[in-house]
Amino acid sequence: MPVAVLIPVKRFAAAKARLSDRLDVEQRATLARWLADRVVDAAATMPVFVTCDDDGVASWADGAGAEVLWSPGLGLNGAVDAGRATIAGKGFEHVVIVHSDLPLAHHLDGVATAGTITIVPDRHGDGTNVLALPVGADVPASYGGGSFARHVDLALASGFPVEVRNDPRLALDLDNVADLTHPLAHPVLPSWLRTTLASRR
Repeated sequence: MPVAVLIPVKRFAAAKARLSDRLDVEQRATLARWLADRVVDAAATMPVFVTCDDDGVASWADGAGAEVLWSPGLGLNGAVDAGRATIAGKGFEHVVIVHSDLPLAHHLDGVATAGTITIVPDRHGDGTNVLALPVGADVPASYGGGSFARHVDLALASGFPVEVRNDPRLALDLDNVADLTHPLAHPVLPSWLRTTLASRR
């Protein structure tokens, strides 16, 4: 089954605003790039597409071996839907849509199941960290607060089998200071970040 990975990535300098009381702009941008690199690595041998509207992100994606899908002015949901349509046009049958801020991302090739929609919620059961689905499934992107419940409803209405996968590693994203100190996340953070957090307690 031809499967591709789609990663929406916002401008690094604008990422992780909720960490601004602990990290400055440059540090947040460095963290965002580090996280995105880990997600790309988790794709293993699957082709990776990065949808973005920033030259810096496009340059990073090209260097990481991903194909850039330029999506100015579309917003997150519009960019994901447009990216999925492009991927379908390239002959892929399934797409794994994954956020770029998962420090423990792993084995994304194991998320996709032929003819099935797989949804991995965040650890709070609110957001959608990973959404894997056939490219033809009628499930438009619906990210934002409460996206997990919306994606489940849309998936069930599509007529495809639906699997909700509770994966504690894929469920962990880094949005706020509490996430940075999570017992699963803290040990894998880069040393500069652990030092910075310790010095600012």
